[in-house]
Amino acid sequence: MGILDRFRLDGEVAVVTGAGKGIGRAIAIGLAEAGADVAVASRTQSDLDAVASEIEALGRRAFPLATDATDLAALERLAHETIAHLGKLTIWVNNAGGIPDGTPRYLTRTSEENFDAQIALNLKAVWMGSTVAARRMAEAGGSIINISSRSSFGPQVKNGPYGAAKAAVNSLTTTLAAEVAPKVRVNAIAPGPVPTENFDDCMGTDTEEKRARLLEMIRIPLGRYGAPEDIAAAVVFMASPAAGWVTGQCLFVTGGL
Repeated sequence: MGILDRFRLDGEVAVVTGAGKGIGRAIAIGLAEAGADVAVASRTQSDLDAVASEIEALGRRAFPLATDATDLAALERLAHETIAHLGKLTIWVNNAGGIPDGTPRYLTRTSEENFDAQIALNLKAVWMGSTVAARRMAEAGGSIINISSRSSFGPQVKNGPYGAAKAAVNSLTTTLAAEVAPKVRVNAIAPGPVPTENFDDCMGTDTEEKRARLLEMIRIPLGRYGAPEDIAAAVVFMASPAAGWVTGQCLFVTGGL
């Protein structure tokens, strides 16, 4: 097998949560471009149908299923239906996450309800998705990839609940990797600033001028925001045989932040 062949995913079947738009959509399409069939999940069926059409246009099979990533029964159904429709399950990407109401908060000014919502979406959903996937991969093997965040590292003033949840995702990733080795690999990707709908809601960057002003303030060494495709490329690597000796790691894709 040539080196570039090791990045191919022909014959693999992936699940991507939070796949209706933004980074999740780019991940799903990237996996399909690399050769995988893809089950796409999020809360909005119309978004998923659009992504599924893009995947099918690439010559791959797609299975769209509206799913609440914070509901264990829904994730179990997603795994079961993926295998029923696409034949197996070898890659699972826990991408669903973000700030549920688009409002970053200081730790000392966060209600219990809002804190619980952050943990449910950004940590508990990852734990549930990972364990659901790991059980299905226990015999044949596979790869689980958790989408973390640059916010998992260092102080996150005004965004403490989110940063804490993502730091816990990194810990969960390393521990689960040890638990399920050698059959299943578990890794994380930590994106830096990628302007998506949720990012713009949280940062108030709903115009190009506001985005440019923020970019000046945060001073990303590589001089630009990330694109969803930057994260998709990292996921394809982690899912592929090219990363066959990589597990328990968190790859920061941040432009140098």
